[in-house]
Amino acid sequence: MISGLTYTTYRTVQGQRQVTGVANLIDIQYSYGDKSLPTWGHQVEVSAYGGWGDALKASVSGKATKSGECKVTTSKFPAKKLTPLNSWRLGESFFDTTATRTGAVGKCTTTWTLTLTNPGYNPATVKRPLDDFRCDNAFTGRVPGCVVPWYPSPLVYSKRAAPQLASHITRAQNSGLPGATLGQPLTRTTSQTTIDRNRDLACPPGETRPAGKSCDEYPLASSRQGMAAGGQRRSFSGCSISGVPTRTGPKGASACMIKVADQNYQGGKNSSFYKTERVMNKDPFRVLIGD
Repeated sequence: MISGLTYTTYRTVQGQRQVTGVANLIDIQYSYGDKSLPTWGHQVEVSAYGGWGDALKASVSGKATKSGECKVTTSKFPAKKLTPLNSWRLGESFFDTTATRTGAVGKCTTTWTLTLTNPGYNPATVKRPLDDFRCDNAFTGRVPGCVVPWYPSPLVYSKRAAPQLASHITRAQNSGLPGATLGQPLTRTTSQTTIDRNRDLACPPGETRPAGKSCDEYPLASSRQGMAAGGQRRSFSGCSISGVPTRTGPKGASACMIKVADQNYQGGKNSSFYKTERVMNKDPFRVLIGD
């Protein structure tokens, strides 16, 4: 996150407030973590790129704080002069989740409070919060770890490993169904009722399956955008489903008969992805096709 700041100094002379200096600042924040670690970092950098007068005599410092299920383990940003111009002043902080018990899920918001001090002037402060981290110990066989929950991680299927699956999803997305982009991701559902209904509506149980093939639906049955969300069925040439036209648009679901081996590959990939990427109920994710 990049933000701009203006720091202005004043003096009151004979009842009139006069500007004695201005400093133009830019601050950059970034956080980083790992889905397999219960710790993450939040850094901030501040630079003065212009100004004049007393404002440029100031020093900047910072303190990191938190809100939620976490604790501050390190907060370092001692006072540093703003000048020389175009030089960066760095603050670094680290946090540990407290959501470590089995089954625990907790969110944490971290904030840097920046303080500008200047001899003869009152201190000036500004707060810089960053996006939540969500940490959990809810996945069997996984250690506690943390993710940014609003970011839609990519579920990538290999067209070499599962060519018929890849072909179906590519055509389904090209027809307008969501899931391929950051702006239109899928959203996970863990409701077995919704999952079963998505499957049954997109791939009716009584529909004939050719030998060695299984019915694949898209959007995924484990998403809230599946057939249970409304719309109509669609299919494509070579999918071995008669009487279902090729449609376009973001609603509904597509169905295609693909090799059982491709379907089994998909099931294993989905299970591993949700666990490894810590994708929970209502979390966004993308579906991509790779080599």
